[in-house]
Amino acid sequence: MKLHGLRQIAPYSNNSLAQSPSKLIRSFGLYLIRDQDRAYGTAVTRRLRTMGIRDKPIAPGSPWQNAFAERLIGSIRREFIDHVVVLGEAHLRRMLQSYARYYNEIRTHRSLDKDAPLSRPVQRIGHIISHALLGGLHHQYVRI
Repeated sequence: MKLHGLRQIAPYSNNSLAQSPSKLIRSFGLYLIRDQDRAYGTAVTRRLRTMGIRDKPIAPGSPWQNAFAERLIGSIRREFIDHVVVLGEAHLRRMLQSYARYYNEIRTHRSLDKDAPLSRPVQRIGHIISHALLGGLHHQYVRI
């Protein structure tokens, strides 16, 4: 998903570096700002360096240093996770992938002049109908 036209939510698992390095570089660019999670071990940081990506961990206990990620996590929590019952890890992953599609393709962003990160054409004629998304938590209004 994009934030302010610069970043996208990339729903990758921890082993994404081994699966698709080029996809990771296209999503994150040449720097990876991250927290101090143990998931980023020496193997991950070594792999990042060989791919030409600089690893930039934030200071411990300083989430404000990664404001984009903190804002995104807050949006996911407020707009989605706080309103659903999670039935397990696989269910959560499917839900987050659905939210990532919604966030990138449908949800409007004020910083993008009320457009979605993956821009779409303006529909000027036709009747407006509503499509329920994410179990009815959000709706998409389209013209047919």
